[in-house]
Amino acid sequence: MVGSLGLSFVRWNLLTPPTFVGLSNYTQLIARDRIFHKVLWNTLYFTITIVPLQLALGLILAVALNQAIRGLTFYRAIYFMPVVTNIVAAAMIFQWMFNRDFGIISAMIWRLAEVTGLPIQPPDWLNSTFWAKPAVVLLTLWKNMGFTMVIYLAGLQAIPHELYDAAKVDGAGALHRFRYVTIPMVSPTTFFLLVIQMIGAFQLFSEPYVMTNGGPAQATLTIVYYIYQNAFEFGRMGKASAIAWVLFAFIFIFTFIQIRLQRRWVHYEAGE
Repeated sequence: MVGSLGLSFVRWNLLTPPTFVGLSNYTQLIARDRIFHKVLWNTLYFTITIVPLQLALGLILAVALNQAIRGLTFYRAIYFMPVVTNIVAAAMIFQWMFNRDFGIISAMIWRLAEVTGLPIQPPDWLNSTFWAKPAVVLLTLWKNMGFTMVIYLAGLQAIPHELYDAAKVDGAGALHRFRYVTIPMVSPTTFFLLVIQMIGAFQLFSEPYVMTNGGPAQATLTIVYYIYQNAFEFGRMGKASAIAWVLFAFIFIFTFIQIRLQRRWVHYEAGE
């Protein structure tokens, strides 16, 4: 870490000796690097879309799979399998699914248009600067939602059943029990997931790297991907280190804010 901080103050192409440039790498990023501004926006977009959706869908899945139903272990395993699936293989499958000409999603849309007579056409997902981002979001949700589900399942099973019994006696329906018992009692779990998933979203790399190669027109290029490009494709190790430390600053600030705000909405059990 200390070495990378030192590299952020030099210009170095991995071949010639480093040249000290002071804060030049940082000032160029902030003032003149339009690509950095774009990848910063892309990363923020992925963070504010993936994290809330992943939390909400993971909680819904966990509640559904916390019921006494037949084949419960099988269903839990099925929903967790994407977590241990190789991301390269998964991204290649999603590439095919989102292909406009012969992908299964486009085929379903064409079929719907044929049946209903509506003039609808599938978007060119991976070649559109607008639709490429949602495609990456869907892949990321599919890949990581099982982890969120498992952590929420652990939190749900730690809730004392007496609380639900008391709510039923007071006349609370299923939605009220979910709102006033389940959500407050799993708020420590939500806080934990919020922090680690926010950090993971800021470090998004594999999904856009394999699925879209950062395109089209850098629409899915993320900060970590841009670090990789500068370091190992463009030979700008000093600039890459500077970007990495800017990313660290963003993660630190957002994590610090979440830790400060958790006092307002995270409800720990008495004695913890």
